[in-house]
Amino acid sequence: MNTEILWNNNAPVTDLGIDVPAWIDQDITPYTIAAIVQGGCDSGAYMDAVTYWKANDIMAHHGDEVLEFIEESMGELPDVTGESWKGMAVKFLSCAVELWAGGIEEHLVEILGEQE
Repeated sequence: MNTEILWNNNAPVTDLGIDVPAWIDQDITPYTIAAIVQGGCDSGAYMDAVTYWKANDIMAHHGDEVLEFIEESMGELPDVTGESWKGMAVKFLSCAVELWAGGIEEHLVEILGEQE
């Protein structure tokens, strides 16, 4: 799969007809998705998922959806033993964002490839 096409696109994926979950920034771009897939949220590719106050706020509003998405994708939730509340928010949100980005990457490459 040629992911180079993602790195060269900063238009929101919603402009391409991609549905973005409410718990992800609706202006997310193919570039950001490529960065998340390559380095994960912890790399700084998606700060909403690793900034404690932002992740906590997103999980307060969309936590059930995030946890359901993780369970459907992985079959179980990641271990959060020893994490603080905000640490759990970061871990769960980061996991969900990374799963979503990884799951949409190939489809996004196909869509962008057809447009060239």
